[in-house]
Amino acid sequence: MEPISKDDIRYKEAEKQVKRIKQFYVFLFIYLAVNIFILILNYRELKPGETIWHLKYFSLPLFWGIAVVIQAMRAFIPGFMLGNKWEDRKIRELMEKEKQP
Repeated sequence: MEPISKDDIRYKEAEKQVKRIKQFYVFLFIYLAVNIFILILNYRELKPGETIWHLKYFSLPLFWGIAVVIQAMRAFIPGFMLGNKWEDRKIRELMEKEKQP
């Protein structure tokens, strides 16, 4: 097994990927905790005979869930949104801009 250098491009890419995955898990935990808390509060506030199965109670988890899915795709599918190619092009563009007086 070859030694891993922190200057290696593959190492840096892997490090970025690990950070994206970690951010996703933190985002998912917050999503679950907040939405469970809100659903419990909504359930406790129901009047007798009412049901919690209405869109108004699930609109926040639904739309926030879409954001969770997008975040998951960004974390687990390389290059999904503004991927490596975009980063490389932007880096080259900024370096070229910096060279010009």
